[in-house]
Amino acid sequence: MAGLTYTTYKTQIAQMAVVAEDDVNFLAILPMMIDYANLRICRDLDFLSTSVSLHGAGYQLTTGNRNLSFSQDLGSGTSFVVSEQINLILNATTPYDPDTGTRVPLMPTTKEFLDAVYGSSLSANRGQPKYFAPFNDTLFLVGPVPDTTYAVEVVGTSRPAPLSTTVPTTFISQYLPDVLVMASMIYIPAYQRNFGKESDDPQMAQSYENQYQLLLKSAGVEEARKKFEGAAWSSQSPATVASPTRG
Repeated sequence: MAGLTYTTYKTQIAQMAVVAEDDVNFLAILPMMIDYANLRICRDLDFLSTSVSLHGAGYQLTTGNRNLSFSQDLGSGTSFVVSEQINLILNATTPYDPDTGTRVPLMPTTKEFLDAVYGSSLSANRGQPKYFAPFNDTLFLVGPVPDTTYAVEVVGTSRPAPLSTTVPTTFISQYLPDVLVMASMIYIPAYQRNFGKESDDPQMAQSYENQYQLLLKSAGVEEARKKFEGAAWSSQSPATVASPTRG
């Protein structure tokens, strides 16, 4: 598969935008253009490859404290964006390793429910947590309030680092180079033409937008197949004649 590296990406975009690859203005907007493309594609497709399992010494509940807090910064330009599941790790033979113990999933609920039913941290009201609720992006509440220390596993979606001089290839640049280029080319005409309500040339950006949407559709089908979210919850491509329902 012929993907793109940061160097070949920069060359291709410069050629399509008809600018010199070393143009100072082009180089100045390049990081913002890559961010735009990377964020848009990640949000649109919700890649299976961005699923992560977080566990270790920094992921644990302590006695008498219902707060579970951790950083969104996972290092190397990767960030944690969506928490999908929180598991207690019980009886692990290797500390903090969920695969060597028993996963006990916590059920998602609301902060109001936890406050009303499990809002007390008195010793008599503590126990093994059963529920969790998000308070903000980096803080979660559990109930009952922990009666001892519990290691936890947080499963969710990460946001990968974008293409750059220090990240010469990414999943998107290698496996979806066509979508990456089209998403980038939506951004650059706005810079080149200084779009405004009266003076813009919307057809230029719109044609790139239309092409991006066409490419996105096929990429979305492939991602759904990976997750067994295709027709009838299968990993098969949609049939051209008929697609069975999920019911």
